[in-house]
Amino acid sequence: MAAIRARMASRALTGGDRLPSIRSFAATMGVSPSTVVEAYDRLAAEGLIRSRRGSGFYVASAHLPPLALAAIEPRRDLAVDPFWVSRQSLDADPATLMPGCGWLPPDWMPAPALRRALRALARAADPVLADYGGTRGSPALRRLLLARFAEESIPVSPDQLLLAASGTQAIDLICRFLLRAGDTVLVDDPCYFNFQALLRAHQVAIVGVPCTPSGPDIAAFEAVLAAQRPRLYITNSALHNPTGATLSPQTAHRLLNAAAAHDLTIVEDDIFADFEPDPSPRLAALDGLDRVIRIGSFSKTLSASVRCGYIAARADWIDGLVDLQVATSFGGPSPVATELIASVLAGGGYRKHMDGLRRRLARARRDTAQRLRQLGIEPWLMPRGGFYLWCRLPEGGDATAIARAALAEGVVLAPGNVFSISQTATAFMRFNVAQSADPRVWEVLRRAMPAAR
Repeated sequence: MAAIRARMASRALTGGDRLPSIRSFAATMGVSPSTVVEAYDRLAAEGLIRSRRGSGFYVASAHLPPLALAAIEPRRDLAVDPFWVSRQSLDADPATLMPGCGWLPPDWMPAPALRRALRALARAADPVLADYGGTRGSPALRRLLLARFAEESIPVSPDQLLLAASGTQAIDLICRFLLRAGDTVLVDDPCYFNFQALLRAHQVAIVGVPCTPSGPDIAAFEAVLAAQRPRLYITNSALHNPTGATLSPQTAHRLLNAAAAHDLTIVEDDIFADFEPDPSPRLAALDGLDRVIRIGSFSKTLSASVRCGYIAARADWIDGLVDLQVATSFGGPSPVATELIASVLAGGGYRKHMDGLRRRLARARRDTAQRLRQLGIEPWLMPRGGFYLWCRLPEGGDATAIARAALAEGVVLAPGNVFSISQTATAFMRFNVAQSADPRVWEVLRRAMPAAR
């Protein structure tokens, strides 16, 4: 394949030219004819060459020249908005350092367990490898999730649980089901930036409520409910993104009372639950899934490549969400993904993996906080777990300017205002402690800070 591409790039082969015969090219390359057949088939699948029955393979007349590197690099002149960190992180090249991204490094994930599950999956029944997913998702994974909910004293019956393609898709389905353009949605300020991006796509009004170390500012929360009448509130109860805060029992009770008084539905995104050393109060457990919808996924703990999320809610709402998922995705999440996740969760190694991960993250939080303080950057609080530190910059620091300066040196940071509805987090920045070990992060940050004053 490389040899053919090289000939096309040098224009030794151009549009409409016939490729060497399979036998002659096999002799030239010193490989078997079946290897050449495989290479030609792959090039044809890419649209670079075409087969003519009885005549051989030809260069596609409309094939494109190779893309210049500049065309596939992430653009660095984009506005620093809720999409900014996502674009820079997802499109980064392997040399880019990403203390601003929202996931763990690959070598922190349970790769051996995933590989064992993949090998077992290769022997699965044909329908797992070839069929669409059922409308509610894998029964095996749903049974495991129901058992985990029971451990948390969250009463969930089988008809109250739906698997989705990801945590993000879970929220999208809920928004499609419950919201109409022009509705008002309440989020924390600051909050996970993709909540904002997704809500804007649904053309709703977004209102923020300030965060405290024990959850939303409850007085402000009650005032917003009375004045704005939001339809939905989306939050992380435990290890809040980006602040790392955890909901207190007192705040949880007042929040649920206010929600009941104002007919508010709460979406509790519990994606960071397994990073807690001990479980904290959960709105879903206190409410019993009456007006609280619980969602989550496995992207942070197992793999962001093998994606699957879930929704736990009232049974009548699940029925409507099932229909929406069929309409938008034709069935539940991939059986390959769900069976793979179920296999890893059912194995004895998952709890051990999470125990080790929590210990490793505790060390990383301590070490990162120490390095930050040496630069005059102070964590807003020290979280009970997880991998985020929400930090205040020294007086006069501009997180957006620092992030732009760092990006020019190949380091992706997460400036505060991408998380803030009110744009009042100019002096804040979120750090991923698991992605901050490389000394170059701190060298670049040290250089970027003076320029941002």
